[in-house]
Amino acid sequence: MYNIFIAKTGFKIRPVAGYLSARDFLAGLAFRVFNCTQYVRHHADPFYTPEPDTVHELMGHMALFADPNFAQFSQEIGLASLGASEKDLANLATLYFFSIEFGMCGCYSSDPEDSENFVENEENNLNKNRNLKVYGAGLLSSAGELSHAVSDKANILRFDPDRVVKQECMITCFQTAYFYTKNFDEAQQKLRMFTNNMNRPFIVRYNAYTESIEVLNNNRSLTLAINQLRSDINLLASALHSIL
Repeated sequence: MYNIFIAKTGFKIRPVAGYLSARDFLAGLAFRVFNCTQYVRHHADPFYTPEPDTVHELMGHMALFADPNFAQFSQEIGLASLGASEKDLANLATLYFFSIEFGMCGCYSSDPEDSENFVENEENNLNKNRNLKVYGAGLLSSAGELSHAVSDKANILRFDPDRVVKQECMITCFQTAYFYTKNFDEAQQKLRMFTNNMNRPFIVRYNAYTESIEVLNNNRSLTLAINQLRSDINLLASALHSIL
């Protein structure tokens, strides 16, 4: 499985003995490293676990980390956490929790192109006209909460980062609210807008060649990043020209 992730998205699996702090866990994502627990939930409650276990990691996270878009989405949250204040870090952890752990995507409208017409009154109409898919690992690995999340009892709201960060993360019971976007791209776009407004001490990028984090804080680092971007654009232009 390790080699599959390396080939698909460059993500690595790192075994850990237990629950990590939000800062340590998100920092791992910045380096495309997923910290994976090694224990199994108690047999007395196989359908729910308050802490991540191997069932959660394998059924919830592993398949999605093989998807390039999802892997990039996860890494961007990790990169934004580096050097973040405690308040911003808590917000990022909450955004991670209600997207990668308990996120949904799709829309409630019978016409996917009409997704904006029902947002204003979503609290009244969500459960009556639903067409959602679950991607959050916490839902995929919990038969009990998954049944709850797709039932009419669930409170499902549009993913708005400013609203999401105010939502309490429930650890020992089902969530009191879930959030959805139309697709991964929308969640990623909203996350970028949120992190761009954070008061970050520095801006970083991940160098896939050296597997290191580079701080963009002077002319040299910016020039190197621009040259790399120019090289990538030239390569894409050549590929596009050959196709057309």
